[in-house]
Amino acid sequence: MDVPRPAARAESGAWVTIEGVAMKQNLRLGHVAGIPVGVNWSVVVILVLIADIVAVNVLPRADAGRSASVYWAIAIPTALLFLASLLAHEGAHAAVARKRGLGVRSITLWMLGGVAQLDSEPKTARTDLAVAAAGPLTSLAVGGVLFGAAEGASSVGAPGVIVAALAWTGATNGFLAVFNLLPGAPLDGGRILRALVWMRCGDRSRGDRVATAAGQVMGAALAGAGVAQLIFLSRTGGLWLMLIGWFLMWTAGAEARSRVTQEAAAGVRVRDLMVPEPECAPSWRPIGEFIASVAARSRQSAFPVTGFGGEPCGVVTLARLTRVPPGRAGDRIDSVAVALPADYLAAPDDPVAPLAGRLPLAGTVLAVVVADHRVVGMVTAEDLGRLVQQSRLRAKCAPRPD
Repeated sequence: MDVPRPAARAESGAWVTIEGVAMKQNLRLGHVAGIPVGVNWSVVVILVLIADIVAVNVLPRADAGRSASVYWAIAIPTALLFLASLLAHEGAHAAVARKRGLGVRSITLWMLGGVAQLDSEPKTARTDLAVAAAGPLTSLAVGGVLFGAAEGASSVGAPGVIVAALAWTGATNGFLAVFNLLPGAPLDGGRILRALVWMRCGDRSRGDRVATAAGQVMGAALAGAGVAQLIFLSRTGGLWLMLIGWFLMWTAGAEARSRVTQEAAAGVRVRDLMVPEPECAPSWRPIGEFIASVAARSRQSAFPVTGFGGEPCGVVTLARLTRVPPGRAGDRIDSVAVALPADYLAAPDDPVAPLAGRLPLAGTVLAVVVADHRVVGMVTAEDLGRLVQQSRLRAKCAPRPD
């Protein structure tokens, strides 16, 4: 699945978003063609699950009579090979995006697949279509290569466990390619559907609406099928269908909300949304003194933390301050502040739209606004939510044509 949303960072690690759904990169694996590649902790779940399926079910059926240690010795590399095939899928999205002039910030693998995060959204329907189709086509190609490798290994008399592992990984890649082509967001098929509607109607927003609606319907159908399997057939595989269905419904809903936010933010500048001249917390000030003189009486729930020169260096919230024990009242403010990544700095004339897909820093701050090296404003998640609500109100009050 390709993810055309701005990058965001939080207290530690890197975050990516699936159209408004944030996901943390817990472990950075390195760089491929200059693109940072990492994994979310949840990828361990799928690795363990695949290794267990291969070692306990697939290999014993294909080549019975071997010891459990042999099966596991083959199953673990098979799980890693599957992970590598997911990386190839996301790498294909990234490669086509780069070829079409889009920047790629990162690739993240997680329990249900991967995310290639783009710097910006495709400018044309054809680019959108090309980027979306690249992943499933690559999975089909990888599946074909692995099937060919299995046939070759069999023809030269390789052990049955090796042949079975290659064939199973090939078949799984083929299944994933077909599943990803289902026409509903956030699957690649949903992106393809969006691009086709966009191409036909000339309206990207309409394509978004169709794809997210299809994704929610598809998710509900899969979840329902999972419940039916679990109740009427007593098959635990229904739990997996329920998980996938729930994920599709949740993510498609998040995409729909993200689209509404993007539409509300269109044409709006940061200066129009920001809280002007917010109260700041000097980094060197004692926590107890700042709480007594500022935080306890302020209407703000978050405070930019500034250095000696007035430059922003972090964020501290009321929630964090309330958790400070009395014994630390004399500590400096910066000892409890969240570091401020460069991504969270904005200028007054910057557009608001890139903030819409960002994970709020410290749970609330979307941007600290700087001009002439000093803090002049702050944008919070509450400010963005208010913008969306006001946009809805204006739409309701707009005169309807007769």
